[in-house]
Order: sequence, then structure tokens, then C-alpha cells
Amino acid sequence: MLEKLALLLAIAGGINWGLVGLLQLDLVSLYLGGGATTAGRAAYILAAMGGIGCLPLLFRKK
Repeated sequence: MLEKLALLLAIAGGINWGLVGLLQLDLVSLYLGGGATTAGRAAYILAAMGGIGCLPLLFRKK
């Protein structure tokens, strides 16, 4: 369950950064005020936590 949540957060962060790179459109800044607001910082932190939470998936043996 936690791995799926981490993956979802990492995907959302990846999509946001993809939009920044392709279209110069930062959805966190647009809707939450970016890193200058508490909500924007929380969104960036959650995306980072999602990425960190996905690290064990790299080392899992099948």
C-alpha cells in the first residue's frame, strides 16, 4: 500500500517536472503558489518522499 502511494507521488512529481521542462508550466506554482507557500512546499516534499519511497523497488528481488 505504501509503495503504491510512493509510486503515485513520484509519478505526479515526474509529470510536474516534465511539464516544467517541456512547457515551462509548473502546476505546483500555478495551483499552490510554488515553494514560497506552505502548500507548495508540502507538495514538493511529498513528491520527494514519493521518490525516496520508491528506492526499495530498485533493489527488490523477484
